[in-house]
Amino acid sequence: MTVFISEEISGLLIDRQLAFEGVKAALIAAVDGSATSFPPVQGHGTEVRNRFSVKSAAALGLGITGIKIGSYWPDNARRHEPRHNSCVLFFDEECGRIVAVVEAGIVNGYRTAAANAVAAACLARPGSETLAVFGAGNQARFEVAAVRDVLPIRTVLIVNRDADSAVRFAAELSAEGLDARPSCAKDACLSANMIITATAARAPLFDAHWVRAGTHLACMGADAVGKQELPPELLAKASLYADLPSQSVRIGEFQHVARLVEEGHKKIVAIGDALRGQAAARQSDDEITVFDSSGIALQDIFVVERILARAIAEGSAVSLPGTA
Repeated sequence: MTVFISEEISGLLIDRQLAFEGVKAALIAAVDGSATSFPPVQGHGTEVRNRFSVKSAAALGLGITGIKIGSYWPDNARRHEPRHNSCVLFFDEECGRIVAVVEAGIVNGYRTAAANAVAAACLARPGSETLAVFGAGNQARFEVAAVRDVLPIRTVLIVNRDADSAVRFAAELSAEGLDARPSCAKDACLSANMIITATAARAPLFDAHWVRAGTHLACMGADAVGKQELPPELLAKASLYADLPSQSVRIGEFQHVARLVEEGHKKIVAIGDALRGQAAARQSDDEITVFDSSGIALQDIFVVERILARAIAEGSAVSLPGTA
C-alpha cells in the first residue's frame, strides 16, 4: 500500500516545533553513523530556467530510505503560485516499492528555517536582538519566525532588491510587534547580531568588513555550483559550520573556500558534531560564526516521518488506488 499526503494536509500538520526537533535529530544522525547521505543530482526541465534537485539518504535509525525532489519554476510567480515545490518519497525497505508520497512545499519552508534555528541556538550569542535578513521572499518569513523561537529578536532589518517587497515584509513583521524596517546592506550588517541570507545570488551580498565581531550568519541560498551570498574574505576569518561539509564545498557556500579547506587552512565543522558535543560551538563573544545550510535529505526524512505518523494517527493519509 502506498500512502499519499497532499500539500494541503502536510501544510496543516507541520509546525515549527516538529520541524525543529526533526531537523535537529537529522543533523546529529548525519554524523553519528546512524545514517548515510548520497550526493545530490541537479537538472532542469525542458525550459532550462526551470530547475530541480534530487537528494536522498538512508536513515538507519529510523529504518527509512527516502528521496526529496525539490523544484524551482520561476515563472510560477506570474501565476501567483509558489516558485519552490517539494515532494518526499519513502521506499519499502523489503521490496523497494514506494510506500509513501508526501507533497512538502510548505514543509520545506519550515524544514529549511528549522536548520538555521537549530544552528543559531548553538552558535549565536544568546542575547542577540538585531537580525538582518537579505531577501524578502516566502522563505525569509519562515526564517524570521524560526529564529525568534530561539533568540530574543526585537529588530529586523530587511535588505532586498525590490524595495516594495521589503516594505511589505517590514509591515508584516511590525504588525507582530517587531521593530522591522527596510535597510541598505551596509547599515544592516553594521547593526546586526545575526545575519540571514535567503537569496539566489551569484555574488557576495555585502562587504566582509561590514560584519561586526561576534555576529552569527546563516546562509542558505547557495545550493548549486556558482551560487554565492557571502564574501570569501569573511569566510577566511570566520568559524565555519555546515549541515554536511562534503556537500557544502561542492555546491554550498563553502565552495568558494574549497581550496583553503583542501589545503588544511580552514576547517568546516559538521553542525551535528557541535550539537552532540563532539566539536566546539561558539568559543568567544567576538567570534564570527557561519552556518551553511545547503540542505540534506535526512532533514526531510526526519521531518516527514513525523508528519506521516501524525497523518496516520489522525486518519488524514490517503491510500493510493491499486497499491494495496
